[in-house]
Amino acid sequence: MPYIPVTGAQRDQMLTTLGLSSIEELFREIPGEFRFPPMDMEEGLSEAEVLREISGLASGNVGAGRYRWFLGGGIYNHFIPAAVNVLASRGEFLTAYTPYQPEVSQGTLQGIFEYQSMIAGLFGMEVVNAGHYDGATALAEAVIIALKQKAGQGEQRIFIPAALHPEYKEVLATYLRSYDPVLEEYSGSPKAAIEEAPADVSPACIVAAYPGFFGVLPDLRGAAEAVHNRGGLFIVHADPLMLGLFKSPGEWGADIVTAEGQCLGNDMNYGGPLLGIMGVIGALMRKIPGRIAGEARDSRGRRGYVLTLSAREQHIRRERALSNICSNQGLSMLRSCIYLALMGKEGLRRTAELCWHRSHYAARAIAALPGFTAAQEAGGPGGNFFREFTVTLPGPLSAEDLSVRMIEQKNIVPGLPLSRYFPGRTKELLVCVTENNSREDIDALVSALKELHQ
Repeated sequence: MPYIPVTGAQRDQMLTTLGLSSIEELFREIPGEFRFPPMDMEEGLSEAEVLREISGLASGNVGAGRYRWFLGGGIYNHFIPAAVNVLASRGEFLTAYTPYQPEVSQGTLQGIFEYQSMIAGLFGMEVVNAGHYDGATALAEAVIIALKQKAGQGEQRIFIPAALHPEYKEVLATYLRSYDPVLEEYSGSPKAAIEEAPADVSPACIVAAYPGFFGVLPDLRGAAEAVHNRGGLFIVHADPLMLGLFKSPGEWGADIVTAEGQCLGNDMNYGGPLLGIMGVIGALMRKIPGRIAGEARDSRGRRGYVLTLSAREQHIRRERALSNICSNQGLSMLRSCIYLALMGKEGLRRTAELCWHRSHYAARAIAALPGFTAAQEAGGPGGNFFREFTVTLPGPLSAEDLSVRMIEQKNIVPGLPLSRYFPGRTKELLVCVTENNSREDIDALVSALKELHQ
């Protein structure tokens, strides 16, 4: 919809109708720490003056374009071909809203179909939907599918890895408030977690993070068989870019695969919009939320694209809905579709290989510094991790303080201080290395760590 400016009189009338006296009162339910502070700007400024002021404020941001960037933790700095921005910015895509009318939405529907086809191949799944808000909500929706499969069969237990992203755990807890399942964290392999559970436990599902929050790849051997023998589903939350190099979740026997698609052609944008992805085996195709596009033929045999396998009521009628999702991340999905088409199988594999080799090179170089350790969760610098690894610092300086110094003095963002999520882990950084980090960048990081850690 176009932006329609509201006049002061219209604003006052709206507030009066609502029985409110001010805009501040309208937003009083939102805790103050979560609101943007008012901008200290003079009234009556021209458009040029306002833009100049805002640009000056924006220049204070720390961005990957001006810094050596080793920050990950769920959103990643990957190369995006210029064609992604050009094609995704075409008016036909930017202004399209809903594909419910196939006669006027063939371009959008074909984009969804091509995206789903490529993701299905990457995941090793039979069906992929059109998109969720982000990876966390996609995973939560997958767990809810498993719970509904086990409804009325006694205690519902969900096994999640201890190494799952902390924010994903929070989203899961929020989604599951209405279902009251037993949420149980496990360490080690998912197969062992199921086999070690009491014999009378019948899990709804077990979730595997592939890789986990700390970059470590879990052992998925035998996990699907173990959970299926107990009557549950095997859910894998995967890194889609990594799947260009490693065995697909479908090959591991997964029933549902979820992922965050930001790394596939979407900018970091200070945290969004993101793209949740979900793929399932054929037996679950009518259980998944969101849209699915299919290829069809008209009465003359001409190829066309339509929404299939679900009715519109599943998205717009509360009593018929499979989920609270009523829209999809269409533009983010389109960007991922274009990215995958441009990169192709070999391009995706090469990108994943660069992430693997450069992150392992960085881990070895950091571990060689006196007092430093790297990738301990993965068994050391040569361990089984992808793109991210933890670094433990020597000396009295915390990871947070070191990070501030490196940003201010070296123009390097060295990683994510783990104290953000784990208050007791003040000496650890989660370092992320992608194909965008050259050897020169990595060597500069290592040199700065050596110089400033004391």
